[in-house]
Amino acid sequence: MDVAWTMHTGFGSWNPALWLAALLIALVVALAIRALGRKDYRKNSAQTKPFISGNEEPAHGGGHIPASNLYWGFLESMKAYYERLVPLHTGMLGDYLVWFLGVLAAVLVIGLVI
Repeated sequence: MDVAWTMHTGFGSWNPALWLAALLIALVVALAIRALGRKDYRKNSAQTKPFISGNEEPAHGGGHIPASNLYWGFLESMKAYYERLVPLHTGMLGDYLVWFLGVLAAVLVIGLVI
């Protein structure tokens, strides 16, 4: 296959050489940005320890921070949405299947109408 060959489809064109060039340019830009990074970063120092609100990190296996703490602000800001959504989640596979098929049918109807 010729790398410079362009394949035309009904939705656009595909040229492997252009995609490779774009990938190389993106890689060069990413490496240039990385090179501008801080030079004073040191591995295996206090800089690599997790920040737990100023508290010391517990010994291995000595503490557990639940994921709910991580998402607390997000959940609190969307509380009205989740109060309506949570009761709809029954955990039964049949219910999820009905929701999936209903949304799929709606998307197909909208797609056929438009």
